[in-house]
Amino acid sequence: MSFRWLKRYMPRSLSGRATLILLLPVISVTLVVSVVSAQRLFEGVTGQMTTAAAREILLVLNDAEPEAEARALDIGMRDVSRDAVPESDYRRWYDVTGLLVIRQFERLVPGLLAVELPDDTWVRLYVADGAGAVELRFDRRRVSASNPHQLLVNMVVTGAIMTIIAYLYLRNQLRPITRLAGAAEAFGRGRIEEYRPSGANEVRAAGNAFLDMRSRIERHIEQRTLMLSGVSHDLRTPLTRLRLNLSMMDDPEAEAMLRDVRDMERLLNEFLEFARGTAEGEIEPVDPIALVRDIVVNCQRAGMAVELGPVAGDEDGGLVALREGAVRRAVENLVGNAVRYGNRAEVSVALTERSLRIRVEDDGPGIPPNLRDEAVKPFSRLEPARNQNKGSGVGLGLSIALDVARAHGGSLRLGESARLGGLQADIVFAR
Repeated sequence: MSFRWLKRYMPRSLSGRATLILLLPVISVTLVVSVVSAQRLFEGVTGQMTTAAAREILLVLNDAEPEAEARALDIGMRDVSRDAVPESDYRRWYDVTGLLVIRQFERLVPGLLAVELPDDTWVRLYVADGAGAVELRFDRRRVSASNPHQLLVNMVVTGAIMTIIAYLYLRNQLRPITRLAGAAEAFGRGRIEEYRPSGANEVRAAGNAFLDMRSRIERHIEQRTLMLSGVSHDLRTPLTRLRLNLSMMDDPEAEAMLRDVRDMERLLNEFLEFARGTAEGEIEPVDPIALVRDIVVNCQRAGMAVELGPVAGDEDGGLVALREGAVRRAVENLVGNAVRYGNRAEVSVALTERSLRIRVEDDGPGIPPNLRDEAVKPFSRLEPARNQNKGSGVGLGLSIALDVARAHGGSLRLGESARLGGLQADIVFAR
């Protein structure tokens, strides 16, 4: 039997599930003990008290002077006509013990005509007496346990107090897990938050493993940056000398070689951008609309055919926590790819309360859906899919944009532009 349908009703958070695990046994035990105890209280105690009261009633009815005996037993007694006798027994619908009281009196008192339980104060019995009847009235507490709800109230109150104490303890145990999750989420967004493992042994082990993993990743990024930066820097000097020598030569072949040198310098610059990764600048509040406008203006000054598209959202929609330098580099890479493989590009912004989307579209050939996952990998080049009519690259533009998006907890989405017909690249950030 499958219980998958229960998943939609289960809490999503660890604290919610732990609270549910804590409450289910408490509630179940309380219900079971309450039902069993109430059953014994109602049936056992009420039956015994009703039997004792029935014996007193029989003692009054069989006594030579019933009025005197009734007064001695604190039982009200008076003669009534048969017309004054109720046609049937009466009790309130929620009077659980009343049903047992009526059954006991019917079994133990001969000649009983009717039993009335109008409230929690009195019990009225109507017993046949010749052509008439006798009404006997006495305190309800003589046949029912007083305050039968006290057991349930005591159990509920005690259970609630113990649940609160357990919840406070449980929350204290879950706090290290929450701190670990916060540190991991911050690291995923490119921030390093101070974290010290605490809590149970298993949580401490997970925290230490996270710190080791974070250190290894940081060392890996640092080593990659140093390696690529060192190689690129060392190559810049001979390339610069070669470019100067070629520029002073008056030879047609020298001009072609000079173009090759410029291409090599451009490739080195792309390597350096990739080496810097997402570590450029600190996260700070940034006006994304103003940032995109500035990027478009700078690209236009550089001679790129790019325009600012629709801006969705309030101009004063608020600030977004971003690494401005990294985001600027990612958008510029997307714009560079757009004008390289197409004739023109368009950059648009959509700012809402929950997200920021920066979209770059072009009128080029685009990327087929089956190659989009491959296109965002470092050093991936899709010459068969995209015509390189304005120079070649090393396949790092989309990879850099993806790294920047992931470092901010966002994503890079590739699709087909409905406006221009080429590639549509969306960088989406959560606010």
